[in-house]
Amino acid sequence: MIAESSWGVAAVDKRPRSRFSGRRVMADFRVYSRGYMRNRVGLFFGLVFPIILILIFGAIFSGTSSGTVTVYVQNQDTGPFPNPQMDVASQFIGALNSSGTVTVVMVDPSEDFSRYLADHSSSDGIIIPANFSADYQAAQPINVTVYGNPSSSTSSIVSGTVNGIANGFNLHRFNGTSVIGVDQATVNSQQTQYIDFLIPGLIGFSILVSPMFSLVNISSEYKKNKLFKQLSLTPLTKMEWLASKVMWYIVLSSASFILMVLVGVAAFGAHITLTPGIIPFLILGPTLFASIGMLVGTVSKNPETAGVVGNIVTFPMMFLAGTFFPISVMPDYLQAIAHVLPLYYVIEGLNNVMVYGNMAGALFDIAVVAVLTAIFFIAAVKLFKWRED
Repeated sequence: MIAESSWGVAAVDKRPRSRFSGRRVMADFRVYSRGYMRNRVGLFFGLVFPIILILIFGAIFSGTSSGTVTVYVQNQDTGPFPNPQMDVASQFIGALNSSGTVTVVMVDPSEDFSRYLADHSSSDGIIIPANFSADYQAAQPINVTVYGNPSSSTSSIVSGTVNGIANGFNLHRFNGTSVIGVDQATVNSQQTQYIDFLIPGLIGFSILVSPMFSLVNISSEYKKNKLFKQLSLTPLTKMEWLASKVMWYIVLSSASFILMVLVGVAAFGAHITLTPGIIPFLILGPTLFASIGMLVGTVSKNPETAGVVGNIVTFPMMFLAGTFFPISVMPDYLQAIAHVLPLYYVIEGLNNVMVYGNMAGALFDIAVVAVLTAIFFIAAVKLFKWRED
């Protein structure tokens, strides 16, 4: 056994050694536990992060959502009707509204319904066809068309609700004879899949993670090791230093975007719409999150604190901004939180452009991301100390 003498020199301990020493175990335990307790990042991932995951996924999948699914309804059976009892279409829509699972938003019969849903970035809709009331009363088969996305849980709720109400009407009037049936349709001419919605989410994930974590680590480590002070002695300015980092992450995010689209289309047959509307998100997104990462690293006292703060900022965005599943499946309060997260507008904008072809909706997302980027970039430059560190 090696022990340290009173002179600070390692000496050989010649005392007999037992095979197992509880004292040695406890001594090592105390040293290791003290070191671990001083590691804030380790504590965060060991204790706090699992609790965060339980709270997030428990809230999403525990079925405690109090919200209803918004569904657009176009009633093409406009009458005229001799009396209100003859207007079966309105009674059917009234039953939908009373179901407690959907909230009906009426669409004018003159609208191109599929285009209307795409313009509102929604996949859930119902068309009540013309002569619905007359055919129902004459016991002639008539179908309600239900628009949805087979991969979305909200669409299954809408489809199940319509089927249930149709069965109720059939049972009430014709003792279960199928008069009202249900046709299924999708917003796009091509059948949408889960991968179609997953790819924009993962692109947003990529735009978030690399710039954010890298700039948090770089800025905090450079500050700790006085590398910024050394850089300040060169002709390079802090604006140039930050701009070069932003440019790199724009290139990296663009390369990641191309790879994900190629793999998604080649391996899973994803339906991706490529338009110039994607470009603003590939430029503004990395700039935004590089600026936030720079800001976190700059204002944090040391790299350990910067790591913890960076994780606290990043992880809620990963899970609540619609990266892996639509926020419509979340409880109302989590949806409200999602709407204040910058990543939500990146992913929502990419969905609008790549899935729905809704450029008008994407313009709002681009505007929000542009404003947030300007705010955080200016803050990062202002608070970023160059010569003082």
